[in-house]
Amino acid sequence: MDKNSKILLQFAGIFGVIGAILGAHMAGSGSYAFRPVHAHILVVGWLTLFGWAVFYKVFQSSQTILTRIHVWTAIIGSVGLTAGMWLYMVKPFNLREGLTLTFYIGGGVALLLSFILFFFITLFYREEK
Repeated sequence: MDKNSKILLQFAGIFGVIGAILGAHMAGSGSYAFRPVHAHILVVGWLTLFGWAVFYKVFQSSQTILTRIHVWTAIIGSVGLTAGMWLYMVKPFNLREGLTLTFYIGGGVALLLSFILFFFITLFYREEK
């Protein structure tokens, strides 16, 4: 299996499990405080990382600096955005708002960069023979 595909697939699996656990927790407790975090974990973490894993498995077998940067900004951004959102919105540790907001925004910026990089990777994709 392609290295990029494998790591993205593994992280997608982690996000899928976390998202399912959060969903079960919300259903069981009757509290929907985690709803935005749950949604982002499943859409950004599970679905997007899985989609990119499939892309690398099916279309992009070569590993370049650009693809490595894309994979790691995707992972860092997904973790940063969702963990930062949780820290900022749920406030489980009563951390300073500036710190949690910086973590939240930093993750979002990294994730945005990964989407832009993916666009360029697909734009300049050449089928290997």
